[in-house]
Amino acid sequence: MSVQERKQRERAERERLIVATARELAEQQGWDAVTTRRLAERIEYSQPVLYSHFRGKREIIGAVALQGAAELAAELRDAGAGASGGGAPERVRALARAYLDFAERNPAVYDAMFRLDGGLEFAVEETPQALKDGFAALEETVAEVAGDGVPALLTEVFWAALHGLATLTRAGRLPAGDAEARVGLLVGRLAVG
Repeated sequence: MSVQERKQRERAERERLIVATARELAEQQGWDAVTTRRLAERIEYSQPVLYSHFRGKREIIGAVALQGAAELAAELRDAGAGASGGGAPERVRALARAYLDFAERNPAVYDAMFRLDGGLEFAVEETPQALKDGFAALEETVAEVAGDGVPALLTEVFWAALHGLATLTRAGRLPAGDAEARVGLLVGRLAVG
């Protein structure tokens, strides 16, 4: 291995450590607790080393969001594939449940993806591939129930509904005990068209 390859590998490992530590700290104490000073202390690097990888907290949030988007896309695809024997409505239900479960299990990551400014743009050509993959994972299954409709638009509305359910439930605005009934209603209306 060349010196250049080793340095690139070490740099990538430092970036993974920074992102993992930021994510862990945010999940434990919230994003307000994530500062470059605290990250530097936890990973035992100087703040200038952190700044050589990320210009600040915003870029770190963006990196966590991209990682989360990739994980969510994989979970959505797995959920759809796992429910393949039950028909399109059952795959949509599994997709909705996987989305809501991800949001519940990873609140800080979910916030990085959809609530905080990580410098990422959605729905434009420059949208990072991980974000496009997440939407595509939703759209692939929703298209099965969209018929001759507009699967991208229907997927946006479905995603907005899931996001609203995740956000309002987490904030205590909707009782958590009714989550399955809400998913059933949403999927039922979606499948009817």
